[in-house]
Amino acid sequence: MLDYIRLDRDLPILPQLPDGFKSAAILFHPFVQMPFGWEKSKRENPYQHIYPSDEEIINLGEPISWKEVMSKSNLGSYKELSIALQTLTDTSDEYKKLASYAKFNSNFYYPEEDRTSLFILNSLLRILCSKGANTLYFSEPIHDTNGSFKVNDMSFLEIANLSPNESIITDENMDFAFMGIYDSFITLLVAKDKNIEDIIKPLNLEALICDKEISLNWFF
Repeated sequence: MLDYIRLDRDLPILPQLPDGFKSAAILFHPFVQMPFGWEKSKRENPYQHIYPSDEEIINLGEPISWKEVMSKSNLGSYKELSIALQTLTDTSDEYKKLASYAKFNSNFYYPEEDRTSLFILNSLLRILCSKGANTLYFSEPIHDTNGSFKVNDMSFLEIANLSPNESIITDENMDFAFMGIYDSFITLLVAKDKNIEDIIKPLNLEALICDKEISLNWFF
């Protein structure tokens, strides 16, 4: 069992990891593109806030990478896009670029916040089970609950909804773990292996590999 880890956002991530974990990667939650006309079919009035449900995201939505959004919104780096997402109600230049792009792209939605994105969850479960693990453990700080489950006994959406917000999930051997980060659009993946990049590269996960200096507030 691995309890949820409270990380200091301003300090380097690697020294804060539990004993045995040697590497980490910040995974970017993809943006969401729904089919043409979807928003119009859902909106009951012009001022209604619409965001697709989990089922709609999985069945109808498409993931849009940060790299693609950057190229189309004139944001020059992951750092600038991170700042834009963290200042969604601000007037920063980064946010203005992102907001302008979103305004003229119907059925386009910002990434999921606080919890792990549905678009990358399946890849993360594959990583956790890659060394033969069948049982996964979870811990979440909101309601202070924890437990275990057999991977094949729970549906994809049931696993996604183990916690309404942040949670940590690890395999029975604690070779890997991933956790949603509160008030962010990222998931942190940690591993006992030193070369975490080799683990995530085949799955095409968009990520920032942590060195000895990177913190959760790396973009500032």
